[in-house]
Amino acid sequence: MSTRALGSDDRLPRRQNPAADRQQRPASHRKKGVLSFFNVKAGGVDLTFLILVLLLLTIGLIMLFSASFANALYYRNNSYAFISNQLVFATVGVVLMLMISTVNYKVLERLAWLIMGVSILLLIVVLFCPPINNARRWIPLPFFNVQPSEIAKFAVVIVFAHLAVVNQHRMDTFRYGVLPFVTILAVLAALIVAEPHLSGTILVLAIGAIMMLIGGTNMKWFVLAAIIGVVLIGILIMIPGVLEYAQERLSTWRDPFADPRDSGFQTIQSLFAIGSGGLMGVGIGNSRQKYLYLPEPQNDFIFSIVCEELGFVGASFILILFALLIWRGFVIGMRCKDRFGALVAVGLTAQVGLQTILNIMVVTNTIPNTGVSLPFFSYGGSSLVMLLCQMGVVLAISRQATMEKI
Repeated sequence: MSTRALGSDDRLPRRQNPAADRQQRPASHRKKGVLSFFNVKAGGVDLTFLILVLLLLTIGLIMLFSASFANALYYRNNSYAFISNQLVFATVGVVLMLMISTVNYKVLERLAWLIMGVSILLLIVVLFCPPINNARRWIPLPFFNVQPSEIAKFAVVIVFAHLAVVNQHRMDTFRYGVLPFVTILAVLAALIVAEPHLSGTILVLAIGAIMMLIGGTNMKWFVLAAIIGVVLIGILIMIPGVLEYAQERLSTWRDPFADPRDSGFQTIQSLFAIGSGGLMGVGIGNSRQKYLYLPEPQNDFIFSIVCEELGFVGASFILILFALLIWRGFVIGMRCKDRFGALVAVGLTAQVGLQTILNIMVVTNTIPNTGVSLPFFSYGGSSLVMLLCQMGVVLAISRQATMEKI
């Protein structure tokens, strides 16, 4: 009787790599369930990013109610007027965020120019809408108002990421790495300035510059643009009647106490609120500045109430949450295998970070009052829904990213 050698060709076949075996299985045989939704290695969303989003949203809703109930009771005879609306939009936004997180984000690349076209169309339509507070920024609908500048910011990220992918090896040239981007930004900025909406213009331009930078545009073009921009702004400010809206903001920023009862009133009350908070704050619900001292405390200046009620410690904790959210979004982008997904993830996360920094600088009078809202905190239905939808896109990208423990 002969025996078979261990190295012979008719030995039992080797067991395949388990990871490769799982990859070859049909989708119907893969493990499904609630836990797989959060398991990144199984194609689930990034749990850390999702928790940070929901945590910031929850704290934002609590602080919105605390900051707004006095204003709501006085002006609308209902202390729940603002928070009830915001809760509805938050619920809709979370549902949309979770739904979008299950969709293949690459469909956005095919729809990039359609999204930009819709954005430009809405920016034109809003110029013919009735003004609210001397500005045409919202399109009134039966149940809510739409702010086209919010859609424009998202469109810039998607289209610029698409252009950076298409022209990946030509981004250092003026024709492909500068001209199409600057043309789009010029059109959007002109329409947003016409509203007028200074903060929206600044955000769109800043987001566009960030997307160009991470997309591969040569640094020399940024230096040239900065020089030209400073010169043009200086010329426009010196011409009487031009940029009068911005000139008034600059004057108030330089010395808010020069007109403490009118243009400088909001900034002064904001600084009083921040200073009153001290180290530990006066406690949630115990703010004094929200009782008709600080105008519109539920909107752009809500962080002043946060500082007053939670103090330096509470405000710092919230800023740490924002920093962690931005860090995690960047991690998702950097670990994404697809260039388009990486650029979109970093761009959308950078938008949140940029808006947060500008808002805090405004309420502390570090920069002129530009009307920048605080993400997850400031009152605004369409902006909150749009923000959560964008976070859903980042979560969808996290499904495709190769995540590892850091």
